[in-house]
Amino acid sequence: MSEMRVIGIRVEQPQNQPVLLLREVAGDRYLPIWIGQAEATAIVLEQEGVTPIRPLTHDLIKILIKDLGHTLKEVRIVDLREGTFYADLVFENGLRISARPSDSVAIALRVGCPIHAEEPVLEEAGLVMPDEKEDEVEKFKEFLESVSPDDFKATDS
Repeated sequence: MSEMRVIGIRVEQPQNQPVLLLREVAGDRYLPIWIGQAEATAIVLEQEGVTPIRPLTHDLIKILIKDLGHTLKEVRIVDLREGTFYADLVFENGLRISARPSDSVAIALRVGCPIHAEEPVLEEAGLVMPDEKEDEVEKFKEFLESVSPDDFKATDS
């Protein structure tokens, strides 16, 4: 299992599809996850420090977790099946709740907990991008030009 950090959200053209890009904290692999527009907006708003007038869904979940006396210990990206990623919200008492990775990351950013990816997920979908001195955004743009969501679908090999 590797700790991941959020690089950001990019939009793949021409489909106009948001992609969440995570990177290993202590490694060279990136993990791209195609996500929905609403979740992309929630992640970007949090990264940019924008506080909405009224709580958005992920803000509300953060408030509920705190006010119910719990702590979100970590988010784990636990599986990739047929092109779909799966994540768990892991609480201090060991409770695990299955959730979409996009929602999980949006919540993790709000509560300040770590994000981890299981090794089998990174082995299947993680990408190593050469030339670490290059700007991460430029590397990601180049990556997006060369892949599509179909590249991450399971095959019958």
